[in-house]
Amino acid sequence: MVTKSMVVNIPAGLDPSTVAMFIQIASQYESKIYVEVEEKKVNAKSIMGMMSLGLPEGSDLTMIADGSDEVDAIDHIQRYLNNEQ
Repeated sequence: MVTKSMVVNIPAGLDPSTVAMFIQIASQYESKIYVEVEEKKVNAKSIMGMMSLGLPEGSDLTMIADGSDEVDAIDHIQRYLNNEQ
């Protein structure tokens, strides 16, 4: 299992279009992937779960991945949240 703190550096934050892309990225991996914000933990592959977080730019979150490709998944998601794609 890999756990990593991250910050949303996408100017729009995680709005519907950026959440959709986030989910597409997370869904490429076999690992179970979760986003934890404060005391709320949601499946990173769930549109409803991710939309319920309502994360603006600058939000802190913790990514948790568990599975055979967990390191690649976390790295890819971090690049996306850092607006590097």
